[in-house]
Amino acid sequence: MFRKPLVNKDAGAHFPGVEAMLNVPWIAQAPRRSRWIVGVSGGADSVALLHLLHRAGFRNLVVCHLDHRLRGRASTADAQFVKRLAARLGLKCELGRSDARAMMEESGESLETAARRVRHAFFANCARKHRCCRVLLAHHADDQAETVLWNLLRGSHGFKGMKAGQEIMVDGFRLELIRPLLDFRRADLITWLRAKRLKWREDASNMEAIAVRNRLRHEAMPLLAEISGRDPVAALVRGARDTAEREEMENDQLRQTRVLDPQGRIHIGSLQALPRLLQRRAIADFLTSQGTGEIDRVLLDRALALLEPAAAPAINLPGGRQLRRRAGRLFVAQP
Repeated sequence: MFRKPLVNKDAGAHFPGVEAMLNVPWIAQAPRRSRWIVGVSGGADSVALLHLLHRAGFRNLVVCHLDHRLRGRASTADAQFVKRLAARLGLKCELGRSDARAMMEESGESLETAARRVRHAFFANCARKHRCCRVLLAHHADDQAETVLWNLLRGSHGFKGMKAGQEIMVDGFRLELIRPLLDFRRADLITWLRAKRLKWREDASNMEAIAVRNRLRHEAMPLLAEISGRDPVAALVRGARDTAEREEMENDQLRQTRVLDPQGRIHIGSLQALPRLLQRRAIADFLTSQGTGEIDRVLLDRALALLEPAAAPAINLPGGRQLRRRAGRLFVAQP
């Protein structure tokens, strides 16, 4: 049974109204004539992002939609909705299909992780085709809070959430993921869509307490609000911001070192010269840049064990790859 929050006291995070998005620094500074890839599922979040960008003057957008074939005819209808929406706005549209369940069974990953990996590969293909490595995504503050909570439960080091800007490598191709809506609440996005009489597609599976993220959204978050008398989204988002600020300080320190060699591998000697905290951060950044997901404290400690000469020369990574030690270097490779 889903719980309903009894209270909604703010725990310190400030969430602006949706119209304020048109005035945030990213929107104000981003070149409108440049080409941008936009991930659009057809749901309220991504539809709101697309309309907000279009109303802000962005016209060279490529709308990209991937059908994971998880909901039969409803998934097909989502794709057709996105295609019609892009046409109505005069935008290019790329549609793709994947079998996320088959990928999950083949890789042994969770459905969410397998779907994200396939989605990134789809974005990379679209980016190559349209010669644009920038992908705009509609993750918002509620997504951020769920991500932070789930990462904490899985053993993350600090309040780890999604970044407003993130570079990842997908099959040797660099993608820049940009999330302009991280400071906005989903309820505000829906209110804005309704006020503008804009349509979107509802995914009925989002209301089912089956997937981990759905249970966090519909059960854990309301229960935390009931127990604490505060808005857990605000508290978790604030924690993520504090962690991000600390990591920026760590980044400044890492920039003063040369951990990577010219081939983009970790130089073990340079890594060993860093404090343990920065060693973990350097490895985490490296694995993220190589497209590795589900990075937790346990994985980082296993990776640090590779620094010992007597240790095994490789560890397994999520997604079927390995982090290997050879000739004084650490690098990611297929087993």
